[in-house]
Parts: sequence; C-alpha cells; structure tokens
Amino acid sequence: MFDNPNVVLHCEKIDKIYPGTKALDGVSFDLLKGKVNVLIGENGAGKSTLMKMIAGIEQPSNGKMYMGGEEVYFKDTTAARERGIGIIHQELSLFPNLTVYQNIFMNHEHKKGLFLDDKAHVEGAKKILKRLEHEINPDTLVGDLRVGQQQMVEIARNLIQDDLKVLIMDEPTSSLSAAEVKVLFKIMRELMDDGISIVYISHRLEEIMEIGDHVTILRDGKYVADADVKDIELSWIVENMVGKNTQYHRFERTIDLDRAEKILEIRGLTLPKKGGGYLLDNVNMHLKKGEVLGVYGLLGAGRSELFECLMGMHPEHTGEVVYKGEKLAIKSISDQIKNGFAIVPEDRQMQGLIQTLDICKNTSIASLKNYVKGIFLNNKEEEKAVDEQIQDIHIKVADKKLPILSLSGGNQQKVVIGKGILTHPTVLLLDEPSRGIDIGAKTEVFEIIHDYAERGLSIIVISSELKEIMAIADRIYVLSNGKCTGELRADEITEDALVRASYAGLGTGASA
Repeated sequence: MFDNPNVVLHCEKIDKIYPGTKALDGVSFDLLKGKVNVLIGENGAGKSTLMKMIAGIEQPSNGKMYMGGEEVYFKDTTAARERGIGIIHQELSLFPNLTVYQNIFMNHEHKKGLFLDDKAHVEGAKKILKRLEHEINPDTLVGDLRVGQQQMVEIARNLIQDDLKVLIMDEPTSSLSAAEVKVLFKIMRELMDDGISIVYISHRLEEIMEIGDHVTILRDGKYVADADVKDIELSWIVENMVGKNTQYHRFERTIDLDRAEKILEIRGLTLPKKGGGYLLDNVNMHLKKGEVLGVYGLLGAGRSELFECLMGMHPEHTGEVVYKGEKLAIKSISDQIKNGFAIVPEDRQMQGLIQTLDICKNTSIASLKNYVKGIFLNNKEEEKAVDEQIQDIHIKVADKKLPILSLSGGNQQKVVIGKGILTHPTVLLLDEPSRGIDIGAKTEVFEIIHDYAERGLSIIVISSELKEIMAIADRIYVLSNGKCTGELRADEITEDALVRASYAGLGTGASA
C-alpha cells in the first residue's frame, strides 16, 4: 500500500521486457500532484515506455502502480482515461482524413438522441482552440494543416477531458514555433492551477529549466536521479543523462576548403508563393566538395523550400542550379537521386520512414536498383550493403529484420541518414537532423556528418538551434523571409551575427 497526498500516481519497481531487450528495469517514479514532472534521458532510456504503462497503452511485465492509496492496473487506454489520465504522443496520432473537430472529439463524442451532436463538437472545438490561441476552422481536414497546427489539435484532444487528473506530454514542442511554445506553457500553468499533474518529456533542456518543477532522469531503462528544478543546473542534468558533461564542439577539418572545388552553385533561385509573394526570393549560394554548409533562419524563412527545390519537388521554381560546372535541369526526385542528391527530411516519421517495413528495407529502399540482377532483387547484396551501413554509422540494432519502430528515435534518425548515404550521393541535404533526439544521439549524428564530409561528401544542414549549427557548419547562409540575408565564415559565425541576419529580411525595406 502506498499513500502520499502529494503524489497523484506512484510506480513501484516497474519492469518491461520485450523479446531480446529489457526496456524498463525496476523503475520507481512519483508523479507529484499539481506539478510539472519532467522525465528525461537519452533515446532508448525508457521514458516513453514508462509513460505507455501509465497511459494504459502497454502493461508492465512486473511492478505495481498506485493512485489515491490503492493499487491500479490499466488494461488499456480506456481504463487509464477513466482514472483521468491523458497522453499527448511524441508522434502525432491524428486522423488526417477527418476534420479538426472530429479528431478533437474522437472517443469523447456528444450525442443528440441517436445521432452525433456535431454542432456541439464544432462549438467545443472552437472554444478549446481559442484557448490555445489557434483559431483553426474546425471543419478543416487535419491532413491540410501544417505540423505545428496538428500538434495543437493533438493537445486540444486531451484538454476536453472533463475529469483530467494527469496529462502526459511526450515531446509536445518538437514541431512548435517559439510563440506556440509560449502559449503551451501558459496553458500548462493554468492546468496546474486547476490541480492537474503534468508529466513532461523533452530534449530541450532550456525548456525543462523554464517550465519544470521536478526532474527524474532515466538511463538504459533504469532510474538514475531526481531533484527539484530549483536545486539543479543544466550541467547536472547532462552529466546524469549521459554519464558525462557533453558539450557541442567544433570539429577540426583536415580539408582545405579554400582550395576545394565548387560542387554546387545556386543562382537567383526564386519560388513564388500561392496568392502572391515569394517563398524564395533571388537566393544565391554555393557549396564546395567536402564542405558542411549550414542554412539558418526562423520558421517560414524558406529553408525547407530550398531543399525541396533542389530535390525536384517544385519544378515551378526559376533561377539556375549549376552542378559540377553544368546547368542542371531539375525534373523529379528520382532524377535528382540519380544526379547524386539525397535528402534527410525534417519529419522522419511521415517522410523519412515506412512504418510497415523493417529496419533493413527502410535503409535500402532508396537504393534498391543497385541490388537488382535481371528482374530479381539480390537480397544477399542488399543485406550486405545494409550491414555495412549499420556498422559504419553505428546504428544500435539487435536484428535488422525487426520493425523500424522498435528502434529509439536517435537510431531511427540514423536509419534515415543511412538510407540517403546508401544512394552514394555527392550532395547530402539534412533538414533538422537532430530534431527530437537526445544529446548523446545528436553528438553521434554530428560525428557522422563530420566523418562523411572528411571523406569528401558535400553536405548542407538546416538547423534551428544556434549552438548546433555553429558547431557543425564550416560556413553558414542565413535566410529570412525567403531572402539570403547573410553569409558567415569561420570567426564571423557568432550567435549575435546569426540572430541579426535572421531578422534582417523581416518588415519593410529589408534587402537580400
């Protein structure tokens, strides 16, 4: 029996065993009442697995949970919801073919006689979205919304639960802008004022220090430490997460980039916006052999659109792309892969991975033509290439035939990078390669970038995080409102210079 009035839910020595791995090993965890309980650890530490136990998505192999002085067992999510537990998943669990209001009220439908009361659903959706400062039309299909708006719909789904006691938020800000994060934090404080307890999982350590009350750290499926946020510093968190204080550091280059040949030149690249204006406005850039070129800018600056143009997703663009000294006619994605371009997209789940395929097929899918003999696929050659890639970029996997979702977020990201590298590109485009992965996995991804650049691969990296792009890029272009507003090299690369350039194209009178 466990009874503490300050603890809304207590987990006692929870184990979770999957075939071949122990995801949780004797983890005890107290969820403090009316507080933001931060749960952190590297990818694969067991954070999401523990939350799945509490939310009824998975059941513990061993151990007990208590609420209100009595033992509880959640056979499914319905049983957990009946005890007032809601969860906002890291990967969105929305229905893209249904409307905003249908998604918000899924499993919480109002009825009028025998029929659904859609009028009440629409009004309820408007009310909750207004609270979230996102007044989206409730009749809009969720599939037509941008990722940040979809995340707000996911949050809204949980806030309509009347008897909410515990809200689990697994990486809720990974696709939100700074303004949207501010709104979310305001809502979280209002929820705490109402006595609701929040579990908050995030890799953004600055957010944890701002919004968190109490921190619990997991590593390799085990409890490591916990403390009140007011009593700790960032260095304490990092040291307990990874066992040492990991800092971003600039890699020493052995290539003389001043003498390196130009692989790619972008001249006057322009992409019109529907309804007027430009997503990209007369952008000029160049990339050298073996260079890591950074692209920095605020949300909506045109960074992803730049990559989409280079990969053949916007044939309507104008301007010139000169590749290896010759003007390139960009027609399609498949042609660009043949030309030597590969992309690692920002949203690995929606655009980078195929959920129904195993690790091996996800790694080889873009380069399958290399393993065809006649009309048949040479499985032996395919698997050999995948094995070499797994070893080369250190993907932690017990069996490449396991489902892709059996991997941690950091290792899934490595698979997406490996998929691109297996096409043997000359130019690798990385769009937010460290999004949603922990410090340890980020460091490994940065090492992969440096290693392949040293081998002569030319890489362009988009990143929203100042310290990251400063650590990995040899040279940085800054985009603002579709314009190139700065080019920084070596000692010119400072946080102040990057921030100033990223705001330079906003407002009237801004020039490229």
